[in-house]
Amino acid sequence: MTDLFALNSRKLLEHAHIGVIIHRWDTSVIYANPTALHLLGLSYKQIIGKDDFDPQWNFLNDAGKKLLVEDYPVNKVKRTQQRLTNEVIGVIDVSNNKISWFFINAYYEGEPESPDSFIVVTFNDITDSKELFSFQAVVENAMDIVIVTEAENIQHPTGPKIVYVNRAFEDLTGYTKEQALGETPRILQGALTDQESKNRIHSALQNNQGINETLLNYDVKGRPYWVEMNIIPLINKYGDVTHFAAIERDVSERKFHLEQLKKRNHDLKVLKRDLELLVEKRTLELQKAKATLEKIAFFDPLTNIPNRRFFIDQSNRLIQSCNRRNVMIAFGIIDIDDFKVLNDTYGHNLGDTVLVDLSNYLKHFFRIDDAFCRHGGEEFAFAVAIENAIDIESLAERLITGIRSISIEIDTNTQLSITVSIGIKLCNPSSNLDLEVEIKQADIALYQSKGNHKNKFTIVSDS
Repeated sequence: MTDLFALNSRKLLEHAHIGVIIHRWDTSVIYANPTALHLLGLSYKQIIGKDDFDPQWNFLNDAGKKLLVEDYPVNKVKRTQQRLTNEVIGVIDVSNNKISWFFINAYYEGEPESPDSFIVVTFNDITDSKELFSFQAVVENAMDIVIVTEAENIQHPTGPKIVYVNRAFEDLTGYTKEQALGETPRILQGALTDQESKNRIHSALQNNQGINETLLNYDVKGRPYWVEMNIIPLINKYGDVTHFAAIERDVSERKFHLEQLKKRNHDLKVLKRDLELLVEKRTLELQKAKATLEKIAFFDPLTNIPNRRFFIDQSNRLIQSCNRRNVMIAFGIIDIDDFKVLNDTYGHNLGDTVLVDLSNYLKHFFRIDDAFCRHGGEEFAFAVAIENAIDIESLAERLITGIRSISIEIDTNTQLSITVSIGIKLCNPSSNLDLEVEIKQADIALYQSKGNHKNKFTIVSDS
């Protein structure tokens, strides 16, 4: 078997699929393999002998901020004398300003500070995985104008310096990208550009704050136009404001119309005032209509107590509350005894009166945290929290007795009283309670009360 240690190390490096660069301790390059040369776009002659101070190096950190020389990978290893593992570094190709991204690993061999020591840097290309898609392509084709400036120098007359404009900027202003880059947005301003607006923008930029303004600008031929702009600070992952982005929209037509409206005569002001009063009146009417619709949606129109829809919502809230407090909950169905006979005997108007009087009693009987409703016809439903199981019997007894004591006037000489049958399902706290199932169980208990000579209550509970 071939001796592993007899392999030609240089040949391995020459055929490796990762870039390898070897520095002396003074950071000068003494070796770069073919993959390194390909990834960096350099020739062997261009890289050998170069050190970390060579101006051809343009490195960025993973936030896109330019690296200081002391933070270059080779200098980090020298300074810390520690291995560098999977650091993300961007390299700018000065010929086309394209950025390539790499995973960098580095370590040293030999004694630190010794002229015979070496620093080995290896790297592989991660550009495709870092740039899954181009936000610039999105911004470039946006309908709104986008201008990006540096944040380091905002003082007149040199800053802030424009570093990017999109196609919409070129279309509106007439300036090409080449003409705009390196200039300041002040090239778009003129004698009639509002000074107070400019002062507010300058103050916001000084404080690294966003701002919204409407500003008069001028295109390359001197034509005025109005833009509504939103300037936002762009922050890297370290919390530093590195750039400002201005998103602008041409509002010239709207602005000119507003200026014309300001010059209208007194009749238009009166018309505006009348229109405002009309809108205010209409708004009030709509608010009242909305309140009426909400009441119709959640309250029974005859009895003015909650309907089934509202009851379902309130009951589910009560279930959650009882589960949190670890207390029982009871669901009940109340049915007026012999209601059909009452309707047939005295008429539907009296039947409606009975339903209203019973509803008024239930309003006062149940607590604010309880849920109750007109469930349909002569049936009413309720849901109450129960601290002790024995309390539900007391509640049912008081409900039966109280309803029986309601006096309903047929005429000046005749009073009517009613009785009800009640079915109640008592449930232990559980996150699996199904309101529809429990109401059906209460309904079954109600029929037991009906079959037991009415004017009764029946309570069933979880087994």
